[in-house]
Amino acid sequence: MSTRFNAAFTALLAAALFGATTPLAKMLLGSLSPFMVAGLFYLGSGVGLAIAIQIQRLRRTTDERRNESRIHVSEIPWLLGAIAAGGVVGPALLMLGLSTTPAATSSLLLNLEGVFTAVIAWVVFRENVDLQIFLGMVAIVTGGVALSWQPGATSVAVGALLVVGACVAWAIDNNLTRKVSTNDAMVIACLKGLVAGSVNLGIALVLGAHLPSVGNVAAAMLTGFAGYGVSLVLFVVALRNLGTARTGAYFSVAPIFGVALSLILWPELPSLRFWLSAALMALGVWLHIRERHEHPHTHEVLDHNHRHRHDEHHQHTHEFDWDGEEPHTHPHQHAPITHTHAHFPDIHHRHTH
Repeated sequence: MSTRFNAAFTALLAAALFGATTPLAKMLLGSLSPFMVAGLFYLGSGVGLAIAIQIQRLRRTTDERRNESRIHVSEIPWLLGAIAAGGVVGPALLMLGLSTTPAATSSLLLNLEGVFTAVIAWVVFRENVDLQIFLGMVAIVTGGVALSWQPGATSVAVGALLVVGACVAWAIDNNLTRKVSTNDAMVIACLKGLVAGSVNLGIALVLGAHLPSVGNVAAAMLTGFAGYGVSLVLFVVALRNLGTARTGAYFSVAPIFGVALSLILWPELPSLRFWLSAALMALGVWLHIRERHEHPHTHEVLDHNHRHRHDEHHQHTHEFDWDGEEPHTHPHQHAPITHTHAHFPDIHHRHTH
């Protein structure tokens, strides 16, 4: 199984889990405030992952725990920015938008997250984005505008704009998270869940909301664990292997899963405008997925720590007893190398062109 297939499958699975949360959140908004839903979603994510991390650590040997990647002080500002944008602002805007926007429409608008992610990666962080990626973004943006424009009106629906705002916040989050993506994905997602969940829950209580029944709390936290927690872990791993723009492109299929589930929960015949928008977004995603990038490139000396196999980029010795198990984690150095192969702007290919 190729590395590209593994990375793509990881991103698509993350998209499926996240996309399914949109119609489920719409159901919960009938009895809970937007900030309460966002808080419980992220809190469920953080608590669930914290339990998983502790179970995982109990299974590791002393050497494995010693070699774990740890977030450096210099990376903390990037992580805090990601938590603020993606864990506080993004979900709050989404929940407010969902309160006045049909679930199927909101699900398709979430395609814009991949576009904004790619634009920020290209313009701000100088990640390579080919013409094909740009054309895909144009198709997705056109579909999003067509979907959010109200027939007979002269402006875009406020609820749709709030969902678009959530996409911008998550796009900023994605690009900032890339800066810390070599670290343990579960730890990153857990920290985001605990902090963002506490903040959103606190806002909900200050605004006068009350904790719902145990059943609703459990349903929201379980949904958040799968759709925000596990999904984010998979997304961070995909960022590590695909780069920000490409991962965002694969993640753009998330609304497909949300639309499918919302039409099951609220059976209705979608309008022609709905299908036109869906076709344009599907075209954009297809253009992103079929892109291939290959050229001679040089790797500079690089020291870092992440889970890896001894492939062409990891030809190093070990300063500790190694039992041959792969993949494994430990601090290692990359020697300079020049070669040509198809690649993405992953953690080993963040070079200029």
